[in-house]
Amino acid sequence: MEKLEIGLAGNPNVGKSTLFNGLTGMRQHVGNWPGKTVEKKEGTFKYNDYEIKVVDLPGNYSLTAYSIEEIVSRDYIVDEHPDVIVNIVEAANLERNLYLTVQMLELGANVVLALNMNKAADDKGYKINADKLSKLLGIPVVKFEAIDDTGREELLQTIVKASKSPNNVINRLEYGSEIDEHIGQLEKIVNEDISGIDAPSSWIALKLMEDDDEVVEKIKESGKGQRVLSEAKKIRGHLSGIFGDDADAAITDARYGFIAGLMQESVKKPKIDKVTRSDLIDRIVTNKYLGIPIFLLIMWLTFQITFTIGDPLGGYIEEGFGLLGEAITASLGEGFLTSFLVDGIIGGVGGVLVFVPIIFLLFLILSVLEDSGYLARAAFVMDRFMHKLVGLHGKSFIPMILGFGCAVPGIMATRTLENERDRFLTMLIVPFMSCSARLPVYTLIVAAFFTAYQGWVIFSLYLLGIVVAIIVASIFKKTIFKGMSAPFVMELPPYRLPTVKGAIIHMWERGVLFLRKAGTIILAVSIIIWALSSLPIGVDYASQESVTGQIGTALSPIFAPLGFGEWQATVAIIYGFLAKEVVVSTFGILYGVGEEATTEEDAGFIAAIQSLFTPLSAYAYLVFVLLYIPCLATLATIKRETNSWKWPAFAAGYTFVVAYMVSFIVFQGGSLLGFA
Repeated sequence: MEKLEIGLAGNPNVGKSTLFNGLTGMRQHVGNWPGKTVEKKEGTFKYNDYEIKVVDLPGNYSLTAYSIEEIVSRDYIVDEHPDVIVNIVEAANLERNLYLTVQMLELGANVVLALNMNKAADDKGYKINADKLSKLLGIPVVKFEAIDDTGREELLQTIVKASKSPNNVINRLEYGSEIDEHIGQLEKIVNEDISGIDAPSSWIALKLMEDDDEVVEKIKESGKGQRVLSEAKKIRGHLSGIFGDDADAAITDARYGFIAGLMQESVKKPKIDKVTRSDLIDRIVTNKYLGIPIFLLIMWLTFQITFTIGDPLGGYIEEGFGLLGEAITASLGEGFLTSFLVDGIIGGVGGVLVFVPIIFLLFLILSVLEDSGYLARAAFVMDRFMHKLVGLHGKSFIPMILGFGCAVPGIMATRTLENERDRFLTMLIVPFMSCSARLPVYTLIVAAFFTAYQGWVIFSLYLLGIVVAIIVASIFKKTIFKGMSAPFVMELPPYRLPTVKGAIIHMWERGVLFLRKAGTIILAVSIIIWALSSLPIGVDYASQESVTGQIGTALSPIFAPLGFGEWQATVAIIYGFLAKEVVVSTFGILYGVGEEATTEEDAGFIAAIQSLFTPLSAYAYLVFVLLYIPCLATLATIKRETNSWKWPAFAAGYTFVVAYMVSFIVFQGGSLLGFA
């Protein structure tokens, strides 16, 4: 007869002891846990060809090691390796009970969720979709009644089946990008430095972030934990600054956010249930009719605020670079070195840094939206929309939202998608999101042609990127990526008032990446463009006879049907493949930054841009910049994540085709309508 061992876990008064007594009858033994004063109840019973040992764990609300009972339960799961943990929850108090469930899943326990007191929950008006709950969590969910035999046979069959096919669903737990990122960061160091602790490294990382005394002590005892503990302390301080609270409180909120998303998907609460302020807000911002319009309105307001405040500040920086260029020219006189410093460095890097206020302001507003809990709701709203329209779950929208900052972390975030088809498909559409690198290009063109409608034009581009991504995803989902999406839980963190410190930290972390790029990649590329614009020796700088001019002239006919067949616009597109900000750097090098327009031949930066485009061709150009080949870093990330050159090559090819088609439609369609 085969032997199995199961643990019964749950909150106090959920029917755990009733089930234990019903299963084991008189075959029980009561003692104490080794070295503890906590009572230990064990029993056995026979079921078909199995002899099953049952351990009734102490009733707990969590596994945070604040009490001896919690430590006993946690140590049992970690050290005794039971075949199955049967987690009994009260159906009418599911949200509170699931907190313990989530913590057991963090431990990698093989859990069967047993919903008890379903009749009472039904009477109160709760409607629990057990199948949906099971699919979302990735573990078996069974409805039963501890006081009689209702559902007991199904529960026993499920326990036996689970013992043969254990479930480890740690990767399904989503606590928001901030906490998930730091768990991964710390987990990597744990894997490198620590051995001999019989628990998942992600759980160890999480407990260190919570400053769990027991786990900290075990790390110290390992003798190799100095780097881990130091990094954990740093992360705790960082989270405290971001959330305005202790790290363990932030993680508790994140768990409840995960549970809130789970409940929203699988449980209908009675209308008479107490309504919280969060519930009231969610009824509006996640409403199936109002959710998307509210999201679009918030994004529109974001761009209006960004440009209303940021544009004048950028003007001061541009004036500063102009004065710096004049000072260098006055000091050194005309010559090779002056051209290098003024045209190459100031024109290239300065042309991008002019837009720092706008980019930092955008990051600040997005940080406030994220820290308040709203961005998670936006993803939740898009989940419903994308699933019906495309067949993709809204979890794919999370990497897309990250893509508004930079496509690289957006593509890396696809690791949370369990279905490989969904993961690859999401990687291919994330580059259509309008990243911060494109923002300087938009701002430059908008300043030249659409000053009265800056927010509207930028908003239309962000919206167009989302629409194109969804259309492409729909096509790919029906062709090369056929198959069902894996279900998942969308985290809904509690609403909170963002702290000034937290928002500034987030803004600075993201903004400093932009500054770093300006000081490295863009600087290097600017020097290369300046050199190519100065060669061959003897030609006028940045003229059509220079190497840069010859490259642009050779390829410009390709773009003529799109409305921008001039060599300067073409060469900016080509160099922009290295990094999208380089489009602006190229114009800055060709035309200079902060120069005053004197004559038609010697036009300033904005005036020169106006000579290249009409308003219609300028918008078509912006559309092309939005959609064409992802930058080199993004393609390298796709290669790393897919472990193949096939997918980045495909991404480069198909995005160019999509960009060409959409820009062609915009320009030619606009011309037919009389907008030329």
